[in-house]
Amino acid sequence: MRVLVTGAAGFLGSHLCDALLAAGHRVAGVDNLSTGKLANLAHLTGESRFELIEHDICQPFDFGRVDFVFNFASPASPVDYMRIGVETLLVGSAGTRNALEAARTYGAGFLHASTSECYGDPVEHPQSESYWGHVNPVGPRSVYDEAKRFSEALVMAYHRYYQVDTRLVRIFNTYGPRLQGSDGRVISNLMTQALHGEDLTIYGDGTQTRSFCYVSDEIDGILRLSRSEEHLPVNIGNPVEWTILECAQQILEVTGSSSKIRFEPLPQDDPVQRQPDISKAQRLLGWEPKIDLRTGLQLSLDYFRRSVERGERATPALSSPPQAG
Repeated sequence: MRVLVTGAAGFLGSHLCDALLAAGHRVAGVDNLSTGKLANLAHLTGESRFELIEHDICQPFDFGRVDFVFNFASPASPVDYMRIGVETLLVGSAGTRNALEAARTYGAGFLHASTSECYGDPVEHPQSESYWGHVNPVGPRSVYDEAKRFSEALVMAYHRYYQVDTRLVRIFNTYGPRLQGSDGRVISNLMTQALHGEDLTIYGDGTQTRSFCYVSDEIDGILRLSRSEEHLPVNIGNPVEWTILECAQQILEVTGSSSKIRFEPLPQDDPVQRQPDISKAQRLLGWEPKIDLRTGLQLSLDYFRRSVERGERATPALSSPPQAG
């Protein structure tokens, strides 16, 4: 197949391109590089089955016939989506529509990367796909949350009204190589601080929870979903729940760092708990994650060490809510 991947230079987008190429497909990657990094795709230089197109998908496009579209274009870290909030809303609306139009034009399959942020600060725990969420539509995080919620509605509308063959994946906290050390997410922030020998910043008292999925497991689930006939949302994430404090302690052990832990105020609307119910993915896709947190951190360690050697630093305390996802 010829596959279109928007957001191809991002963390997940670049890993997805690798997996699709490994499966024998031709890949057209699209990115405007507002948050994606060319370094994530540097290893594909000279790969004849891969082409990178620099383009903002909020602007209409036609890159020729495609058989499948993976829509992964969006700022995903709190540092980025709070810096370019309007652009985040636009890529979730106009950008998603343009990607859907490409699928509609060529009769292609379509998979949209949604997020556990659709559940907001959940009152249902763990979160199943039938839960409608508890989201502040006007808070500082709303530029991301509502962009993704609108995208889901738009994807379902194209499926219902135009018969586009769509899929929706709700991605929970994912980590691994190519996650930027300065992007403010839990694993990247704490790993970078530990390797610099700086205090590990915990927002709140550290009892809020997340569920961390290693990137290869996440991509495997996404690809299985793309081959399914399920059109409603499917959670893909690791159901093992960790407190932020427990995660920090794991990072200290894996890195061998002697860093101390510093507590800062919890940002507005930061979810207190986050854990996916993956029974639907288990039933429909035969999928569940294989890599536990300790192993995943060890697999990520060399990448983060190189990032620190290049001078990447963690997000400064209180500049944004760094433990969003």
